[in-house]
Amino acid sequence: MFIMEKKLNKAEAGFHLLQILSAIDGDFHHMEDLVITNYLSENYPFHVNLDAAVDYLSTLPKDDYVLHFQKCMNDFYQDSEESERMKFLDFAVKLVKADNDITNEENIFLNLLFQAWERENE
Repeated sequence: MFIMEKKLNKAEAGFHLLQILSAIDGDFHHMEDLVITNYLSENYPFHVNLDAAVDYLSTLPKDDYVLHFQKCMNDFYQDSEESERMKFLDFAVKLVKADNDITNEENIFLNLLFQAWERENE
């Protein structure tokens, strides 16, 4: 198991979530990169150093994606308000639709987000 122990701030956690969503189908499309770039620029107008995140994610085994994804969901949740989570979910949906092909894997991870964050509205 290769899971990061450090709590991620909202910017880092959101980036990790979107990167995993873009990588889970095994094909990174340039339109997915645009969605991630737009998310970062709209939500974090200050510079966020993501070099460590890129290094970590590039070495994360695919078998560990779900555990790390869940950790990032929790980290993001702890640092965000409901409106920020709903806005993030919009970006996540745009990301999985960016290549005009929503795979089963993308759908599973997207459902994890929706199910975890919708609990507060029950």
